[in-house]
Amino acid sequence: MKGDRVEIVIDAGGEGTRTYEVVASRAGRRVEIANRRGVVEVSEVTRTGTAVRTARFMSSRVLALVEHPVSVPPENA
Repeated sequence: MKGDRVEIVIDAGGEGTRTYEVVASRAGRRVEIANRRGVVEVSEVTRTGTAVRTARFMSSRVLALVEHPVSVPPENA
C-alpha cells in the first residue's frame, strides 16, 4: 500500500551505523522482505509482483529492520 515503508539499520564498520529506507511510492505497490542465504532483501513490488526497487544487505550487518505500515483511518460509522 502506498506509504508503507521499511527502515533498515546496518553496522557500517568504523563509520558507525547507517539507516536506509525503502518506501512504497505509488498506489498499489507494497514492500516485501526476504531473508535468503545470509542476505536480507527488501523490495518495492507492484501489484503483479514485479520488483521495482531492491535493496540487499548482508544479514550479519543488519542491526534492525523496522516495518512501518501506513495507518488506514477508520471509515465513518
